[in-house]
Amino acid sequence: MNKIKSLVLMLIVIAGLSAGTLQIQANTLVSPVPQNVQQNCALVNPLDLVARPNFYLNKNVKIKAKFDKFSTLGLDYKPAMKSSEKYISFLIQRPDITDHNIPLSELKLFLDRTEAEKYIELNSGDVVEFSGKVFSTALGDPWVEVTNFNVISTKPKTETK
Repeated sequence: MNKIKSLVLMLIVIAGLSAGTLQIQANTLVSPVPQNVQQNCALVNPLDLVARPNFYLNKNVKIKAKFDKFSTLGLDYKPAMKSSEKYISFLIQRPDITDHNIPLSELKLFLDRTEAEKYIELNSGDVVEFSGKVFSTALGDPWVEVTNFNVISTKPKTETK
């Protein structure tokens, strides 16, 4: 009889430990993930993003492209509001055109003005990498709030005499 009691007690202890382990695992799986845009960013071809904006809606994306220029394109547009007081938009060059520069105006990119001021010296053709969240598909275009912006390389400056 003592062996049976010992065996039952051991099974109860093992079951209790197993249940505790399962509870810890369940809590680990359910715990929230930090909302860092750098995590879970999909490296995206900008032409694919423009072709399928609804697929990327509310997703974090990362793009490497040639910078074209800062702009006011899309600012203060009520359906996808980004205030011109707080944001500046910028354009990148179309990656499918190589013999001259054409901006990819279908892609609406918004950068905080304070952050953009750090990059005032950027020139058309400089390579940049940025990430952010596609927050709207107004007008059938992807609208991206850029939260991380880096210059990868700059074109050599040509001196004018």
